[in-house]
Amino acid sequence: MPPADDVAGTSPVRRVALTGGIGTGKSHVRARFEELGVPTIDSDRLAREAVAPGSAGLAAVVARFGHGVLDSSGTLDRQKLAKIVFADAEARRALEAIIHPEVRRVTDAWFASLDPARYPYAIADIPLLYEVGTDRDFDCVIVVASEPATQIRRVIERDNLSEAEARQRVASQLPIDQKVRRADYVIRTDGPFAETERQVREVWKALSTG
Repeated sequence: MPPADDVAGTSPVRRVALTGGIGTGKSHVRARFEELGVPTIDSDRLAREAVAPGSAGLAAVVARFGHGVLDSSGTLDRQKLAKIVFADAEARRALEAIIHPEVRRVTDAWFASLDPARYPYAIADIPLLYEVGTDRDFDCVIVVASEPATQIRRVIERDNLSEAEARQRVASQLPIDQKVRRADYVIRTDGPFAETERQVREVWKALSTG
């Protein structure tokens, strides 16, 4: 991966990506890094902001998918849109083409705003890092991983989906074992929280002293 100075629009702060699969526990791991004093940014939050009411992103989504993806208040109904894009790869790519450029712009600006004297590195949580090819923009990658059966169970419980819907969403992403093979660091979350915490601290120490 390229040094941070080689990525347009970035500061000397080391750029670290956090990724994994749906239901692997990325948000939990990101929160643990934050507790250890590492600045983080959540691409899912940025993606929601990119299609907020009145935004150019939402207008583009409506132009592509129709007013049926809005709720009664004119806000994007994420569940309705999800049913469309997880069942249609072309539709999913169209949505990504609308949202990802804005997410990337805001992420780059955020990294550039950080003081390298205070923060040697910062973490961007990017679920589709490998799928959209943005891994090349980062100095290293942490993959949060769990067994596919664990992913499916967590997605069913978290999002109140059927097993078929959960499997469809897991299958829409690059298989977790492929992400693990490409990672610089791997944190597995199948075990107890204490074990996840131990792994987070190991990676934190390695990045803080590396």
